Amino acid sequence: MAFRASLGRALLTRPAARSFHSSPRACVKVGDQVPSFDGLFENSPGNKLNLADELQKADGYIVGVPGAFTGTCSSQHIPSYINHPKLKKAGQIFVVSVNDPFVMKAWAEQLDPAGETGIRFIADPTAGFTKALDLGFDGTAIFGGVRSQRYALKIENGKVSKTHIEPDGTGADVSMADKVLD
Repeated sequence: MAFRASLGRALLTRPAARSFHSSPRACVKVGDQVPSFDGLFENSPGNKLNLADELQKADGYIVGVPGAFTGTCSSQHIPSYINHPKLKKAGQIFVVSVNDPFVMKAWAEQLDPAGETGIRFIADPTAGFTKALDLGFDGTAIFGGVRSQRYALKIENGKVSKTHIEPDGTGADVSMADKVLD
């Protein structure tokens, strides 16, 4: 009887098991509104930005990258937009990365020194916007924390009208400008 009583207490104090979920992650999809998030910055911590507000005014694209100054982001991905012949007709283009606003400003100055492209480089320092899209990944081993998957989202009337999310999260194929802007 003592054994049963102690087993009963053990079962009551044991942590609940996690439920099994067979449904896929719920990342951003066509028809979703751009998340309203006021923790984004452009050029400095004093210049807050809300992409939901910005993309209600005009259509465009949100391009997510794992990190400013990283190899593929700096040498291939963002230059594919900067050098694309249809860039001026694409609408607003916002490059978002989980970096601080100072890093994003320096990166913008390196990639577009004269500021002629119109591409805006946006800092998501807490990864709040990235998490709202459910497009983050654990980059602790390389980046020190959560980072953004590589993607491009076409936005029309404040809603996602097309998604270009890299299947492995970091490759550079489906989110390159030649596949997104053509």
